[in-house]
Amino acid sequence: MMTSSTQRLQRIFKQLAPEQQETLLAFAEFLQSRLVEKPMPKVKHLPRPPNESVVAAIKRLAQSYPMLDKAKMLNETSRLMSEHILRGRDSVEVIDELETVFLRHYEEFLNEKTT
Repeated sequence: MMTSSTQRLQRIFKQLAPEQQETLLAFAEFLQSRLVEKPMPKVKHLPRPPNESVVAAIKRLAQSYPMLDKAKMLNETSRLMSEHILRGRDSVEVIDELETVFLRHYEEFLNEKTT
């Protein structure tokens, strides 16, 4: 059984021209998207412990930025990990760069959500 609001909306919809019907549908979908939109996840700033390993830093940063798609970051994080393990690059430098990578991806994530 339809409510009076539903019947009223159907009556109005049928009286509109096709272009206006599309506009009404677009507006209804916009309103619906606002209802089901998930709140923006926040960054969980986990403190950097002293003598942190590169692997531990990646895990900490992944927990700090749970909203990021880790697959998109795989090339950069793998490259940095390889530079540390295979080339002996200092872990502090690598972790500093990892933090920059995660922050950049977070900023890109925010830009995608607001545009």
